[in-house]
Formats: sequence, C-alpha cells, structure tokens
Amino acid sequence: MTEPTSAALPRTLSPSLFLFTIIYGGMVVLAGVLGNKQVALGDWLAVEAGIFPFLILVALSSTVSELHGQSTANRLVLWGFVPLILSIMLTALVLALPASPEMQPERLAAFNTVLGQSPRLMAAGIVAYGTSQFLNVTIFSKLRGREGSGSAWLAIRGAIASALSQIVDTLLFVTIAFYGVFPIANLMVGQMLAKVALSILVIPFVITGLVALGRSLDAKDAG
Repeated sequence: MTEPTSAALPRTLSPSLFLFTIIYGGMVVLAGVLGNKQVALGDWLAVEAGIFPFLILVALSSTVSELHGQSTANRLVLWGFVPLILSIMLTALVLALPASPEMQPERLAAFNTVLGQSPRLMAAGIVAYGTSQFLNVTIFSKLRGREGSGSAWLAIRGAIASALSQIVDTLLFVTIAFYGVFPIANLMVGQMLAKVALSILVIPFVITGLVALGRSLDAKDAG
C-alpha cells in the first residue's frame, strides 16, 4: 500500500483562513500581556495596550466572516478559548514554580507583577472576550447586504460591529474585574470612548485590507 502524495491530500483550510487563524491565536494570548501598560494617544486619549491586539481579533473575526461565512468565524472565536485558557494555565504553573536563585529580585518582581493577574481579572478577560467577539461576528454578518456592497459598506459594517462589541466588552470586563474594588464609572466611560474611537478610525481600514489580502491569497492558491 503506497502513501498518498502531498498533491492528493485533502485541503481543509484555504491560505487566508490558515494565516488568519494562526494570527488570531497569537493575538488572543498577546492581548492579556500587553494590557498591563497604559498608552497615551495624544493629550486626550489613554487606553490599555491590550486593545491593539484585541482590535486585531475583531478585524480578523470580521474578515473571516466576510470571506468564509459566519459559522466559520464563530468557530474561530470558539477555538480562540484554547490558547487563551492554555496561556492562563501555563502562566499559573510558571508563577507557582520556584525561581532560580540566580534571577535578580527586581526582574522576578517585574515578572510577577506583569503576569500575576488575579483570578478575577482572568475571569473578566474570558467572559468579555467570548461575549464581545461572538457579538461582533453576529452584528457584522447581519449587516451584510442590508445597504449595499463594496469596500465602503464593508468598512462601515466593520466599524459598527466593532464599536458596539467594544462597548459590551468594556461593560463586562470593567464590571467583573473592578466592581466593588474602586469606583468604575470614570474608567468605564473613558475606556468605552477610547475603544469606540479606535473602532471607527482604525478598524475599517484594517478589515478592508485583510479582506483584500485574503482574497488575493485564495485567488493565487486557486490558480
């Protein structure tokens, strides 16, 4: 019995879906790490840096929905829980293991500060991720074909879905993570405005670019 050649093997993922899935998994993990830094965008806007990979997640899930359908995009979001939960488990394991005596105390303290999130923060991240990402895919898909087609409507759909899902993400994350710890109204409003502004100003260009890239990759593969 001969082994099948590579040309005879079934193709399960298009080039665009394969690429976007890999990037998506990386961004799920990276968002939790970068969220430890507050970034100033000019004199009036400040956000936690985790929003940048999270907005890429939003753009990727919308792009996959556009190119491969809503059900595929929902599966992408669902599978995103795997690297998210695995990264939390591995981080907890590393934090629990004793540090080498050769490691400088200040480096160990910095490591523990950055990665030692409380279970409450982790739970907030998981709930906010799943709810907002599924909501983004649903809104983006439902708006398809309502008002027209082309890159302009694609960009508008992306902005609307991203802005609404980011509002829900902020409500969930800030409430679960910080309610009862300190007053959250100012933090919630500030983060919400920042995320909506970035959703409107950035996401349309990212989605249209990713959709164009995905179609180009798949067209070359089909040819």
